[in-house]
Amino acid sequence: MKLRTLGRHGRESLKNLGRNGWMTFASISAVAVALVLVGLFLSVMMNLNKIAGEIESNVEVRVYIDRTATEAQQAQLKQSLKSIDHVQSITYQSREKGLKNLINSLGDGDDQSAFSSVKNENPLPDAFILKTAKPEQTITVANQVKALPNVYKVNYGKGTVEKLFKTVRISRNVGIVLIIGLLFTSIFLIANTIKLTIVARRREIEIMKLVGATNAFVRWPYFLEGLLIGVIGSIIPIVLVNVGYKAVYEKFEGAGTYSTLFIKLIPYPTMALYLSLLLIIIGAGIGVWGSVTSIRKFLRV
Repeated sequence: MKLRTLGRHGRESLKNLGRNGWMTFASISAVAVALVLVGLFLSVMMNLNKIAGEIESNVEVRVYIDRTATEAQQAQLKQSLKSIDHVQSITYQSREKGLKNLINSLGDGDDQSAFSSVKNENPLPDAFILKTAKPEQTITVANQVKALPNVYKVNYGKGTVEKLFKTVRISRNVGIVLIIGLLFTSIFLIANTIKLTIVARRREIEIMKLVGATNAFVRWPYFLEGLLIGVIGSIIPIVLVNVGYKAVYEKFEGAGTYSTLFIKLIPYPTMALYLSLLLIIIGAGIGVWGSVTSIRKFLRV
């Protein structure tokens, strides 16, 4: 297509938007309302997915070594652990370091006098901390470790971990289904709104076809019109969702009310970029799809 022809189609699509002011407003409003809901839901699901991923990444297998094991036996145990499939990393934790971490997690780091008796008689054994390539492999690895010699105890949060993985899996699947359902609902709503604007101009399309205009010549202005409606309609949701997300992010990550909670949201600049791109792409795609599918039957003259 020549650049001059494309320019003509662009000017024609802008004129059509102005000529059909109320219908254009209705189409843009439909896009905006639908994309606000999509944007809000996407921001929630992306952060839930991030939080779930962080929780999964913290799942580990603690292998407590038999206190009677010699250094040679501990070295042999480490080699046996390395040979197990799916083990990504092995970290040795001495009983002294394990007790120190435990005391720091339970008491005040500045006043630990209450733990003096525990320090004198450290009840903890040495341990190896295993990380798996995938969180779901933790249970399989833990079951294999139990059968190794010089292993006193294996701890991976049995019972809790299984429930965690099940909850994460269900929440992700439900989120995907809801997003897809919301997108299809938005497409249906917006496409029908755009269709009304084209139905109102069906005589114009029929006349153009009767005087010899090709399908491509008729379709291009409506294609660009749908693209503009989608892009313009996505601007308001982008602003609203990003402003809202920034306020929530500052509450959790800054000096806000909920900043002390153990919840790390996706950084605002990253989320703003992702959401803006996604909403523009979704809006433009829905606008184009609505225009192309709606005009198709009017080209059969």
